[in-house]
Amino acid sequence: MLVLDANILIRAALGSRVLGLLRKYAGQVEFMAPDVAFQEAREHLPEILAARKIAATPAMATLDILRRLVQTVEAETYASFETTARERIDKRDEDDWPVLAAALALGCPIWTEDTDFFGCGVATWTTDRVELYLAKAARREA
Repeated sequence: MLVLDANILIRAALGSRVLGLLRKYAGQVEFMAPDVAFQEAREHLPEILAARKIAATPAMATLDILRRLVQTVEAETYASFETTARERIDKRDEDDWPVLAAALALGCPIWTEDTDFFGCGVATWTTDRVELYLAKAARREA
């Protein structure tokens, strides 16, 4: 199991590497993201696409497809970890607390490109290294 940050959802909608990893391991590893990560991705993706002069429709459709690959973690699941998560991510980006709280609630690492999570007490994986984790997790499931 792995909790995804909004920036990973955005990367999946923009390119092929993240989406390819999600598709490759979807049947073997549970991908999770807090409800607000999907909202954040949907909010920021149009401005990123406009800045890069990329058509919005295909990327937004990919974001919708991600809902089949990445399970939504509802606030009820992670809300009891809010205080702990806010304390651990304090002085960084406090808006990221739901991702950390979801990881704490589910007892699993985070996939992110955001250095704000480094040193928060939960393992973090970046895209350039996450396949090491995914391959090992997939072997455990087999």
